[in-house]
Amino acid sequence: MLLIWQVILGHRWGARPMSNAGVMGWTVFLWLVYFRLVTVRLVSRVGPSEVSVGMRGLCRERHIPLKEIKSAKVVTYDAARDYGGYGIRTTRRGKAYIAGGKRGVRLELLKGGAVLIGSARPEELLAAINRHVSTASTA
Repeated sequence: MLLIWQVILGHRWGARPMSNAGVMGWTVFLWLVYFRLVTVRLVSRVGPSEVSVGMRGLCRERHIPLKEIKSAKVVTYDAARDYGGYGIRTTRRGKAYIAGGKRGVRLELLKGGAVLIGSARPEELLAAINRHVSTASTA
């Protein structure tokens, strides 16, 4: 809106307006940040020895060894109320990886603490974790 108001329509914005070049530069920068953030995806994988979860395209993955998981269960949550919103959150409830929705898998860890992994298919994620945990404990 500021770009249209100041650069195209010629109306200055504020008592000390930014230059038109500055307005255009910030507009381009903010759109690039926006497009980068909308391409970020929450990816969780269950392997034979660990669960990995992370925001692909934003930061590194977290690897949780299966032997450190005390329990896992499907939970329903309110991202804003329980964890302060979407993304990677650290609260008194533990660490949360939430990209959307209101269901996920909560991992209770042996050393204390918890990790919530938001998922569109939490039952499948839980089944994969349980399958690998049982395989790892029998080996």
